[in-house]
Amino acid sequence: MNKKSVRDLDVRGKRVLVRVDFNVPVKDGEVTDDTRIVRALPTIRHLLSEGAHPVLISHLGRPKGEPDPKYAMDPVAAKLEELLGEPVLKLDAAVGPEVEEALENWDKAGIVLLENSRFYPGETKNGVDFSDQLAALADLYVDDAFGAAHRAHATTVGVAERLPAAAGLLLEEEIDYLDGVLEDPERPFVAILGGAKVSDKLGVIESLLHKADSLLVGGAMCFTFFKARGYEVGDSLVEDDYLDEARRLMDEAGERLVLPVDVVVAEKMEEGAEAVTVAVDGIPSGKMGLDIGPETVGLFEERVGEARTIFWNGPMGVFEIEAFAKGTEGVARAVAGASSGGATSVIGGGDSVAAVNKLGLDDRMSHISTGGGASLEYVEGKELPGVAVLPDK
Repeated sequence: MNKKSVRDLDVRGKRVLVRVDFNVPVKDGEVTDDTRIVRALPTIRHLLSEGAHPVLISHLGRPKGEPDPKYAMDPVAAKLEELLGEPVLKLDAAVGPEVEEALENWDKAGIVLLENSRFYPGETKNGVDFSDQLAALADLYVDDAFGAAHRAHATTVGVAERLPAAAGLLLEEEIDYLDGVLEDPERPFVAILGGAKVSDKLGVIESLLHKADSLLVGGAMCFTFFKARGYEVGDSLVEDDYLDEARRLMDEAGERLVLPVDVVVAEKMEEGAEAVTVAVDGIPSGKMGLDIGPETVGLFEERVGEARTIFWNGPMGVFEIEAFAKGTEGVARAVAGASSGGATSVIGGGDSVAAVNKLGLDDRMSHISTGGGASLEYVEGKELPGVAVLPDK
């Protein structure tokens, strides 16, 4: 990564505003998945070891630009303190006189966590006043929130324009892994894409078709390709507006685009629905495709097993329902096996991460991205505002 790193900053004795991604699931006042907090710890510990005074800020959920107790950062502060083993002073605001006073009186032990940045309308608008107020709280700025890097908000762009800025260790790691996949992958390079809609992944498919040796497509979006081929798809999810695009992509890709050969279908997408496996050109009317079939799993496992570089984003089916989870599970185990054999695997955030975690395979992957949207935009070739704003080395 050619951006200035937190390692390049002289942070001793300085107050450092750190944008982290603590947008984690919270239920009944408890954090139910602390992955993103854990991944931010190396940067926080680095700052503490170098004598800095870290002040953290993050968004949580989607409050509408005003305080909402449901999205307060208190459960996150409690979990952070437990994981870090250092005191966490959680403030009830992100900016304003009370925050400035609290920071002036802070005994500099541990770290400070500010309140949810999205309690302020200036956050998502990258507002001048909100950015000015945040910048006034610190001497330096570090962005470690890859999951928010594709948004031009006050805490990702505004503050970086006002303070000496650098990338945190997690942000560096994310970009380095994605650059490795996109710029100089060890071959064969196999990309796996799932999810519901071709429209959501069109740019990513375009980008990867020119980089990957094989592009394996599962999830509901494969039915748009099948309909474009003239197959009957029953009640499966199809984007009729994208049939021409699907035909163009299949023509352009040739054998590099690998589609399922069989699928699991049912009348309803619900637990207990009767599931049967059919060939992709034999989906009965009244049935919808909800997972890739066993023959496809075998085909995908074979391609993944030969790979030296793997990028995976999106489940192969409705993996939350047991009957339609086998495709995603098969692919996850194949990627884990290839990784154990020395292949580089990058899981591009989103539901694929949930599937990998659910199966307990997370420690066998080379890199699991903390940002689904950000990683997809980066793979697509889009500039991420939160990265672009950081100064080069």
